[in-house]
Amino acid sequence: MYHDKYFPFYVAYANPMLYDGEKIQEKEYQMMKTYYPEITRRIQNHVEEECDRLDYEGSMLYDEYPDKYTLYHLCSKIHKKIEEEMPQKEMGSQERRGPDKNFMDELIQVLLCQELVRRRCRRSRRRHYF
Repeated sequence: MYHDKYFPFYVAYANPMLYDGEKIQEKEYQMMKTYYPEITRRIQNHVEEECDRLDYEGSMLYDEYPDKYTLYHLCSKIHKKIEEEMPQKEMGSQERRGPDKNFMDELIQVLLCQELVRRRCRRSRRRHYF
């Protein structure tokens, strides 16, 4: 087949700047996590570890409609790990235990949902390129 115009060989390769936007977003996300309070950073680390463990093809993390009960069970699992790791004095005094526990559960749920959304968006962006 004959081409009238010159077709450079490098056009067939992917754009090297294609993933720069994602790298910039990830760098900014890592920088913003440094602004979290210490306990929130610890919780975020546990949430990321649990999501890393569940990050595989066909995982419930990537279901079209994630099951609310499964997410709640995952949050309670993370909460148990945090309670085992942190001493009682860091978690708060015994008389403040009730409201703190509810606040901690809600914080874990928010951080887990945020991490799920971030991973799902990243996965859907990458799916377009392959």
